[in-house]
Amino acid sequence: MQTRKEELVDSIVAYLLEHGLADLSLRPLAAATGTSARLLIYHFESKEGLLAEVLEAMQAQLRRSFSRLLERPPANGHANPPLKLLWEWAVAPKNFPYLKLLYELQILAVQNPDVYAQYLQRNNANWSELVLALLPAQDRDPAFATLCVAVFDGLFIELMSTSDRKRTTQAIDRFIRIVGDARANT
Repeated sequence: MQTRKEELVDSIVAYLLEHGLADLSLRPLAAATGTSARLLIYHFESKEGLLAEVLEAMQAQLRRSFSRLLERPPANGHANPPLKLLWEWAVAPKNFPYLKLLYELQILAVQNPDVYAQYLQRNNANWSELVLALLPAQDRDPAFATLCVAVFDGLFIELMSTSDRKRTTQAIDRFIRIVGDARANT
């Protein structure tokens, strides 16, 4: 059974998926989630604390979802490269809104590093560790993981900006081919 705070987290995630973060105000959020701004502050201490905790919970859920995907055997007997698997998972209709919200927070955090510095560090470490663990042993170094995360981030932001799924997917495929060709030539 969920605690009241866990129920609030679920309601807040649903609200943020619909409304985004740009104009977030506690009073409308409280009204939409069936509580008061005072109780939100009681549970989360501040608007920033609320965002950090809610989005950390959402990010943990996404990491678990992706990890479960990796545990499944390949459908066609041939496994996609991990970056392709991550891309397909991220752009799937059920995951895309959640990742879009995480990127929105990332941009907000970059604009307000004093408030969100801890979130930025944790977010970067979490996704870098995930990508590093996905890479084949011969490619498992922090610099290459950073490159893969940067390419993914750039293409995901491009997808959010243009809605051009075909072109951004072709771009991730090309990056994967370039990396494969470079590995074959070394």
